[in-house]
Amino acid sequence: MKKDFDAIDRRILAELQKEGRLPIVELAKRVHLTKTPCAERVRRLEREGVIQGYRADLDPEKMDAGRVLIVHVTLSQTSDNALEDFNTAVRRIPEVQACYLLAGQFDYMLKVRTSNITHYRNVLGEQIGKLPGVQQTHSYVAMEIVKDEKTVPVRDQAWV
Repeated sequence: MKKDFDAIDRRILAELQKEGRLPIVELAKRVHLTKTPCAERVRRLEREGVIQGYRADLDPEKMDAGRVLIVHVTLSQTSDNALEDFNTAVRRIPEVQACYLLAGQFDYMLKVRTSNITHYRNVLGEQIGKLPGVQQTHSYVAMEIVKDEKTVPVRDQAWV
């Protein structure tokens, strides 16, 4: 469900996406509110599920997970049960960072992060290839990450 936010809500969301550990006093200052109304808005946004959590962004290279691969997956069937079985199983593979069900030439696109190609080969053979209903996979090695945004655009209502 799309929610309309006022300008202050949008500023709060934009600031917290940039810096999730921002103290409420500093956040209030940046969005031109006092501490209490700002804290109330943040709690409301959390309660409504707009703010889903706070986390640290880790450097993949320093975490030995610098190799990115895109995997196209074709299933042998696409019934609701087959899709749900695949979805449940793919969520259990920590190396799979993103999974998209698509319309087109293949059924799913996965973003996979591993330490190197040997690690990826193991993940492909032992986990991805054994997911329920997998008929075929095609893997593409990312040579360079040009953009890998982790934020959601916070737009002015006038843009929508």
